[in-house]
Amino acid sequence: MNEYELTVLIHPDLEANLDSALDKVRGLITTNGGEITKEDNWGKKKLAYTIKREDFAVYVCFEVKLPAPALLKISNTLNITDEVLRYLLVKTDEKTRQALSEQKARNEESDSSESRK
Repeated sequence: MNEYELTVLIHPDLEANLDSALDKVRGLITTNGGEITKEDNWGKKKLAYTIKREDFAVYVCFEVKLPAPALLKISNTLNITDEVLRYLLVKTDEKTRQALSEQKARNEESDSSESRK
């Protein structure tokens, strides 16, 4: 199984009842043999351009592990799901992720050493 990042833009009218829409996405991932490793709700944000006559969307980012055959099934289902305005499913690059975490650790070390001065 490979690691992927799935970012879903959910219809802004569902912000109050977000659990049902997220349950659909979670169920879609798990029924196709996937595993959610991290979920991050970024909240309601203004879109850069109008999508399906909407100017806002609720952004939710998932880090998932999926088998290769599940990608097409998930993409096809998200395309016809009314709650989802857009989605982006990309494979994560382990080298880039490691470099970012190392850079973040270096930044935290330098910030803590500067605060001691």
